[in-house]
Order: sequence, then C-alpha cells, then structure tokens
Amino acid sequence: MKIFLGADHRGYELKEKVFGFLVERDYDVTDFGAYEYKSADDYTLYAEKVASVVGQGEGVFGILFCGSGVGVDVTANKFDGVRSSVGKSVDQVRAGRNDDDINILVIAADYTEEGEVIDMVETFLKTPFSGKPRYKRRLEEIKRIEENN
Repeated sequence: MKIFLGADHRGYELKEKVFGFLVERDYDVTDFGAYEYKSADDYTLYAEKVASVVGQGEGVFGILFCGSGVGVDVTANKFDGVRSSVGKSVDQVRAGRNDDDINILVIAADYTEEGEVIDMVETFLKTPFSGKPRYKRRLEEIKRIEENN
C-alpha cells in the first residue's frame, strides 16, 4: 500500500502529525507538501498532485487536508479513478471504504481534532472494500460517467 499526503496552509499542521504517525508505523508514505507553512498557498496544487497519482493505480491511497476539506475534495474528484470523501467520523470513513471504495480521505483541519484524525486514518487504511455486487455495479457506473464527461 502506497500513501500520498498533501495539505495547504490550513491543513499543514495536521498533515505533519499524520505523516509522523504513518512513518512510525512503517507505511510507505510520500508527502507532496506543503513542506512548510505558507499562508498564501493554494489547496489546488496539493490536491492535484495527490489525485493525479491515486487515480492511476490500485492499492494507492491519498490523504488530503485543508481548512474545510471541501476545496481539496472537489479538486480531487475531478480526476478519473479518484473516489474522494471528507471524513466526518470513524463510522462514516468505514462505510466509505466498505461501500464506495474511497481512495482519498479528506480531513477538514478546521473542524477535526487530532485524535479523530488518527482514528479516521487508521480506519481508512485498514478497512477493505467489501466488493458486494451492488457496490461494484455502482463503481462501474461511476467509471462510465467519468468516461463520458
């Protein structure tokens, strides 16, 4: 499993904590920045870097951070093969992996506590896609929509 991280200035601090958590647990993780706090940076740069890689492969996951989570989520979901969602709770993240095979977890840094983030990240990385026929059918429909738009 390969994990890619990205954050703008509002998500920078939480991204750094999650990066440390993942490294301590020997995950294969790449940080696409921000590498330092810059109040004038734009979330689109980091979302683009992560989503462009995640959308290309199996077993590749991303975690994006910004203030509300909305900007990076909207940007990431513009890429074919990306199924991004803002994580609101452990249960919601589990359902997103199990039912919808999300491959990018978005953290709303302004609205999420550090302890919640770690729990959501662990759930995101450890919950497999169930592969139930109705969920597979829906993912095929998403692919069809991507191809036609």
